[in-house]
Amino acid sequence: MAVIEKILEKYGARVTIRRSGDPAPDGKCVVYWMQRAQRALDNPALDLAVDLANHLQLPCVVFLAPVPYYPHANLRHYRFLQQGIADIASRCEARNIGSVLRRFPKHSLLKFCEEVDAALVVGDENPLREPRSWREKAAKKLRVPLYTVDADVIVPTTLFRKEQYAARIFRPRVEGYFEEYLRQPENPKAKHAWESPRGLESLPPDFDITEGWKELDRSVEPVTSFRGGTEEGLRLLKEFTTEKARQYPERHNEADQDGTSRLSPYLHFGHIGPLTVALAVRKSNASPAAKKDYLDQLITWRELSICFVTYNDYYDSIECAEPWAHKTLSAHAKDKRPVLYTRKQLEAAETHDELWNAAQKQMLYAGWMHNYLRMYWAKKILEWSPSPASAYNTAVYLNDKYFLDGRDPNGYAGIGWSIVGKFDRPWFERPIFGLIRYMAASGAEKKFDTHKYIEQMAELAGEGQAKLFSS
Repeated sequence: MAVIEKILEKYGARVTIRRSGDPAPDGKCVVYWMQRAQRALDNPALDLAVDLANHLQLPCVVFLAPVPYYPHANLRHYRFLQQGIADIASRCEARNIGSVLRRFPKHSLLKFCEEVDAALVVGDENPLREPRSWREKAAKKLRVPLYTVDADVIVPTTLFRKEQYAARIFRPRVEGYFEEYLRQPENPKAKHAWESPRGLESLPPDFDITEGWKELDRSVEPVTSFRGGTEEGLRLLKEFTTEKARQYPERHNEADQDGTSRLSPYLHFGHIGPLTVALAVRKSNASPAAKKDYLDQLITWRELSICFVTYNDYYDSIECAEPWAHKTLSAHAKDKRPVLYTRKQLEAAETHDELWNAAQKQMLYAGWMHNYLRMYWAKKILEWSPSPASAYNTAVYLNDKYFLDGRDPNGYAGIGWSIVGKFDRPWFERPIFGLIRYMAASGAEKKFDTHKYIEQMAELAGEGQAKLFSS
């Protein structure tokens, strides 16, 4: 155990010991229970599993088993997930690591561990309530040790212990850990090859994991604007660091231009990790100012959002608001709205605001939206809804249903910032919004060519409609 403790210590605060004890003495492998960090590159959770397996002189095997009831997920999300499975398998093979793919109803981690005689299990962390509960249940039911690793942040969230109030406060705190945690992972190879036991069931990487899932919501079509997988994420990262990063400070708010990395879906599914992205940006030929600007979004704001979701149980509800926001929104709850739209009208992009409609179309048909417009989009929902609470619920509903990077801390934090001033400060009082910061279309017009963006999204919507009618 002394050696195991030393290995765990190497990964520091990333590791949570969910079930302690000695590895099973007759164990035949170390299992990595892959859920959030769906990659075999720069994955601290997988690295820990390999290090432990090498110490125990055992093979390491990845167990990936999607289920159709992941909260708010639909065919769009599962297709993107599916597209990354082949990359996981091939990169595991290159590292001498086994990989087993299963799916509901044969998704049980406990049964799999019994089948392969697991000595111990390593998993990855997820701050959302449902996945977090799955880890807690696994810790109670497993008969072997379970360690989970905070693999999708630069700095482990446990170091902050509570929700952080604002980016200006969080920024120096997270930057203080860069020297310790912003380092290239080792990506160790397994010393002992995995040999699948005779008769062990595993699906091929190209198997349609959604086949026969009657419970799955298939109403939201997959997109062609993004393709899942580590290799595609790395391609976009290279494109960003070699072609876009130098202009990032000037271009990242221009929604009509392709000036951002577009990596948020890959970070959400764990197809690429923040360490991979941060280190590549640091090595790029972009200016120090451009690097600082991008890394502030990738690390400060993203990990501020993860802290928010980890430590605030109401992260997807208006109840997450600070007292000042509750007070000002309550004071203006009965203010007359200039216009009211139903959720159905909003979902269909049927408002009087062409810019808002264009942003909604980008959500509907690309599964993504430019970050500046996500703020404008959510604030207008507040303005056009009968109450702040109904606005919040609508924004979360649309975010979770259509975005590839929805159901994510960044999305919930963005809605919180826009509608209840989360991480923001009180501004000048005005009807409906009270002291919540207001955004107008005129502000967007000063930042980018809104007419060009509207035309781009009209074309995108036309292509999307043609696809729907032809299918």
